[in-house]
Amino acid sequence: MPRPKTHDDALRHRLLDRAGELLSTEGPGALSLRRLAADVNTSTTAVYSLFGGKPALLEAMYDEAFSRFGARLQAVPITDDPAEDLIRIGIAYRESALADPQFYAVLFSKVVTPTKEMSKAAMRTFDPVVNAVRRGIEGGFFVADDPEALALSAWGIAHGLVSLELNGNLPPGLDVAAAYERALRAHSAGWRA
Repeated sequence: MPRPKTHDDALRHRLLDRAGELLSTEGPGALSLRRLAADVNTSTTAVYSLFGGKPALLEAMYDEAFSRFGARLQAVPITDDPAEDLIRIGIAYRESALADPQFYAVLFSKVVTPTKEMSKAAMRTFDPVVNAVRRGIEGGFFVADDPEALALSAWGIAHGLVSLELNGNLPPGLDVAAAYERALRAHSAGWRA
């Protein structure tokens, strides 16, 4: 009878989540494999068995962060209204950041130096935004302009507001979800044809 697998996907996810928490709340100096293993109630052997070491753990965190983030953006349904789709993608952006705040710092910081392949995978998360903008330009919803520039401006609005929210830099009592959606709608309206 084979030995039961003790280093499974559930442990892998717990390690990745905790590593992201340590990085996002305490910075890179807080992430040691010994501390990570202790925090997740496992051994450093498990960490090495699953990841092979700290560099591979950081790469796996980067991959996991963009995988989760990209899946949420890709899940936004495509409709006949690309302008509304762009807003819904922006809302999914915020929802992803709030669902996995431990990975937000990994997504958009220099914690991990991505390889060329990792960078290509990360850039694919931008595709739904660019595609919605292209459809909007082709359908006459948006002015005829550079789709990547318009998409980048939408991305910047989302990123800026989400970063402010996650860092606790918004006014107290603000209805963040409503203000965020209004900002996305105002941005979209500014590009209307």
